[in-house]
Amino acid sequence: MVRKSKPENYSYTVFSLKFALMTEFQTYLTDKKIDADKFEKDEPKIYAEYETQFMQLHPNSFTAQKLFMINKIRRFYTLEEKTEIETATKKLAAKPKMMVRPKPKPKTS
Repeated sequence: MVRKSKPENYSYTVFSLKFALMTEFQTYLTDKKIDADKFEKDEPKIYAEYETQFMQLHPNSFTAQKLFMINKIRRFYTLEEKTEIETATKKLAAKPKMMVRPKPKPKTS
């Protein structure tokens, strides 16, 4: 059996895959309303551990396994709301109006 060597751009591919997963983990934390930068800076060991586990699991599985811990982390590293500006400029959706039929006139004979 002849073993093929790794392609020339193998390390670049591995690096780009790891980078994509890291940004995916940061996006995941943002979706969970956790400030990823503060969390990484204050608790690098836990952040690195969660990041490696996140890379190995589906996001839903990761959430199911770490749900209570994610809630504790969210309380300490709450992401500041940036949607206030968006909410102020967002137009309200048109609401349907109820059409009221006029009452039928009573028949007089």
